[in-house]
Amino acid sequence: MLPAGYRFSAVASGIKKSKKPDMALIVSDCAASCAGVFTRNQVIAAPLVVTRPRIATGRCQAILVNSGNANACTGPEGIQCAEQTVALTAAALGIEKDLVAVSSTGVIGVPLPLPPFERSIPQLVAELQPGSAEAVARAMMTTDAFTKIAGAKESGDNPYGILGIAKGAGMIHPDMATMLCFVLTDARIDSDFLQELLHRAVADSFNSITVDGDTSTNDTVLVLANGAAGGNLICPGTAAAAVFADHLNRVMLDLAKMIVSDGEGATKMVQIRVIGAKDVDDARAAARSVATSSLVKTAFFGEDANWGRIIAAVGYSGITLDQDRIDISFDSIPIVASGVAIGPEHEAQAGNVLKKETFVVTINLHLGEGEASYYTSDLNYDYVKINADYRT
Repeated sequence: MLPAGYRFSAVASGIKKSKKPDMALIVSDCAASCAGVFTRNQVIAAPLVVTRPRIATGRCQAILVNSGNANACTGPEGIQCAEQTVALTAAALGIEKDLVAVSSTGVIGVPLPLPPFERSIPQLVAELQPGSAEAVARAMMTTDAFTKIAGAKESGDNPYGILGIAKGAGMIHPDMATMLCFVLTDARIDSDFLQELLHRAVADSFNSITVDGDTSTNDTVLVLANGAAGGNLICPGTAAAAVFADHLNRVMLDLAKMIVSDGEGATKMVQIRVIGAKDVDDARAAARSVATSSLVKTAFFGEDANWGRIIAAVGYSGITLDQDRIDISFDSIPIVASGVAIGPEHEAQAGNVLKKETFVVTINLHLGEGEASYYTSDLNYDYVKINADYRT
């Protein structure tokens, strides 16, 4: 699973009051092709201001990430600090500054101190080693309950590995979520094609999940491909490209599901699957409407098969609809047929499905071939507790 040619390190720099690991470094042995997708929030953090132009060049070799402080809404000083951390990292590694990306996550509006970077970057460089991806994942965590790592391995004629590391639990919603994700591969692929594949993968993973309807200022997904596995260049329109895309999609969807499962107190991870829509856009809009409904999410927490909330959320999604054609099921248990309840026995069986940690709600609109899924969590008391005192 571990791709060749990457090294990792993490330290407790002192940014977090808890003294837990809060700074990490990912380095490719050579400059890699890269691609990136970032938040669509119009309020963006200093690391994104600094990093986005670098990723746009299509080359990257190192990623420096800190948790505990987002370096967002910190003015010109925040941008200067981000640029200084880039310079410190590049100097310690002996590479060009344009090859360094920086990323931050944590509290918004607090100035990011430079001394922890001055102390820790030399240590990070000295301690780089191939097997420390788990340590990086841990150092990225904020309210996360667990680390998030996924991978894939291609062992055919053109072997390579893909490793994904992510963080995220709250402020999770499309375009994107409060999350960071770094995907590394030793496959050979150029940056333009990598960017195309990344956009597709994000659409069906990180832009198809929701926890609380909030997006943040620092959301970043970066993919690096350093070609260390050798082999042939992966080109558009080839069988190899289809295989790589499938691996990338699966790794990113696995990470996205982990984020939903970790949704700041979440007890359930639910796939909202809409089929039979007029088209894919309608299916996606309906799935998103259900997945983001607070009433639906609280019903999931209460293990209440309240299908009325689900059909209502479909109804206000703005799509083409005929309520007399709608079927709804929980896993394999049908609960609504042609827009009306099947009966109390089926509803009781559906209630048993809701006791599970993961399940699927399928909504069939019977209007066409459009199909899409969203992944959501339940909404419960712990979410309020966690976010009520996040800064304290």
